[in-house]
Amino acid sequence: MPDHPLPDTAPLLDVDAIDVHYGRRRNKRQILSGVSLQVRSGEVVGLIGESGSGKSTVARAVIGLAPVATGRITVAGNEVTKFHGKQWRSFRQRGVVQYVFQDPLRSLDADVLIGDSIAEPLRITRAGSRAEIEQQVKEYAAKVHLDEALLSRFPAEISGGQRQRAAVARALVTEPKLLILDEPVSALDAANRVQVLGGFASLRSEGIAMLYISHDLGSVAGMCDRTAVLYQGRVVEYGLTTEIVNNPQHPYTRLLVGSAPTLRGTPIDREARAQLRAELTAQTS
Repeated sequence: MPDHPLPDTAPLLDVDAIDVHYGRRRNKRQILSGVSLQVRSGEVVGLIGESGSGKSTVARAVIGLAPVATGRITVAGNEVTKFHGKQWRSFRQRGVVQYVFQDPLRSLDADVLIGDSIAEPLRITRAGSRAEIEQQVKEYAAKVHLDEALLSRFPAEISGGQRQRAAVARALVTEPKLLILDEPVSALDAANRVQVLGGFASLRSEGIAMLYISHDLGSVAGMCDRTAVLYQGRVVEYGLTTEIVNNPQHPYTRLLVGSAPTLRGTPIDREARAQLRAELTAQTS
């Protein structure tokens, strides 16, 4: 688990008590309730929870793709929950926030060469001449250990790990202040997972803030300074990752930790698991 000092700065991302729901009146479905978390420059914050807990909805709310009913979100001093239309388009084009998806095959255009995909954000903002953009693409490919020869290939012609590194290079080329990593290694094999996670960890020194979304407590423990545990749309535990792993307080967190034998030595037995499930049911009923 990370052991470097946490930055003592104002948060680059501040999610403050947001509610997200879909539908109206009788058909209203609550997705997030009172969710709060912060990420500072050079810090990696984990957001962990099971499928359907609302993890990706938090990320979508940060980039304006999920409706925030109450609460506010501030990114790099911009209260983005007040943005509409042109303000969102302008903010996104600036590349302050970049999103790395779980499946690079879906995020990379199958009919576009890897080098052109990485260059696309720069061309949209007209960030330099053609030669300058090509040089930047090569530099960022090298930064994520993507062989320059692969830039002239299509996504289907390279491996899953290489596609994910290409997606990361495309995210980094605009020099973002915040990276949102949504299950970025879950589709990769063990060897590629280690390489990609190592690349993310090396970005700390550049001051990039990262929100790392996962259902895997092991990778969160290895990556993240602080962690928010999301259960049924609510943050049930939030603090230093080491404290959450070593001394989990909420039944759901204890269940997560106990189900990860690499963290605690042996998995919890069936009886203990049933007891934790019973506690969860009692708290949410």
